[in-house]
Amino acid sequence: MLLLITNRGPDATDLGHLLHKHPARVHESALAFGTARVFYPAAGPEECTAALAVEVDPVGLVRSVGARQGGWALGQYVNDRPYAASSFLSVAISRVLGTALNGRCAKRPELVDKPLELEARLPAIQAPEGAPERLFDPLGYEVECRRLPLDPAFPEWGEGRCYELRLRATRPLRELLRHLFVLVPALDREKHYWVGPEELEKLLAKGEGWLARHPERDWIVRRYLWRQRGLANEAIARLIPEDDGADAAEDAEEEAQAEPATGRRSPSLHDQRLDAVAERIAALDPESVVDLGCGEGKLLLRLLRRTRIPRLVGMDVSSRSLQYLESRLERLPPAQRSRVEVRHGSLIYRDSRLVGHDVAALVEVLEHLDPDRLEVLEEVVFAHAAPRHVFVTTPNREYNALFETLEPGGLRHRDHRFEWTRAEFQEWAKRVAAGHGYEVAVEPLGEEHPDHGAPSQMAAFRRTD
Repeated sequence: MLLLITNRGPDATDLGHLLHKHPARVHESALAFGTARVFYPAAGPEECTAALAVEVDPVGLVRSVGARQGGWALGQYVNDRPYAASSFLSVAISRVLGTALNGRCAKRPELVDKPLELEARLPAIQAPEGAPERLFDPLGYEVECRRLPLDPAFPEWGEGRCYELRLRATRPLRELLRHLFVLVPALDREKHYWVGPEELEKLLAKGEGWLARHPERDWIVRRYLWRQRGLANEAIARLIPEDDGADAAEDAEEEAQAEPATGRRSPSLHDQRLDAVAERIAALDPESVVDLGCGEGKLLLRLLRRTRIPRLVGMDVSSRSLQYLESRLERLPPAQRSRVEVRHGSLIYRDSRLVGHDVAALVEVLEHLDPDRLEVLEEVVFAHAAPRHVFVTTPNREYNALFETLEPGGLRHRDHRFEWTRAEFQEWAKRVAAGHGYEVAVEPLGEEHPDHGAPSQMAAFRRTD
């Protein structure tokens, strides 16, 4: 398998200092599963490319681990492990490029945090469809992903399951290596070694500063810690910042749905909620929308991409969530960025910036408030701001009985103050609508269970005047 890293611009050979590998030599290291070599196909003053080639010994690998995995199937010998980027590559990065990965450069320490014009190329990596873009785009990479044919000599055989992946970004080298260290095994999923507690610590260490705010955080964690549900839940819990608002990993206990045999990921419950609200808002074709408790801006970004709504406003009490949203917005084209406004504020205080919108959304917000604050929120949203349409979603407590990891009477998230049954939510929605001049329809969100209902529920309010 092969990883190519190119640095372009003045003093391009600084890449050699960071990697601790001289461009004039071939550097070879023995690994438990084969051999890793670092060499430089090009090393000029304006463009320098380092190649990490990992030669996997499939026969030796089967002999060492095949017996305890059971059987000697042909698939253990004939597979894509020798060439498709996988956890083998992460091990090689750690062992061979460890100084750069850990941000150390004794001779030129000023280079460690210097943004470089980098390109990384993986000629072959196995991944679910669309996953490379979902994982690298939020980190600011320009992503090129091309599906490879099953066999170039026989085009009639169609496409295989591997991609050629190119990533471009201006950033310190250590950031690129940390992203690859975590995300390559998550994309490939087939770990070649036992996943234990030490892998959790590696994930947290290499994900520090970026994984906690990644929109695909939970998916990445579960793929990286494959088949270790307990470790994955612990990792997610440790990654959730303490001051997160309503968007802080509602799916930590709502286990992500299993992937079908095609490898395509079914939408999580959190995604289903956001998609349902986005579709309802888009159908109204409003002029302005305010997302109250917007968190990291997942609903806003959906509306930005899928609609032409000219004004989108996000408000949240968590400054860290808003900072992450701002960083994502900065990477958008100016025309798109200009449609979004970000506001720091609380829903328990009147705010003139909330007045005058056609639509307001509160997605999984209510349950994060103390019950005695709900009356204040009702006044702020339905009496003071008074948008023409309001969409509110909240968990259905009755559905909690189906979560195996949830104790009886437990709540889905550590920041939830309460969770309503279907009857309690309907009662609340009807009372609010009657008291503030709205009509309301309550509907289930997600696949319904015959006894426990749907996992979530939505109230759609419409002002009657």
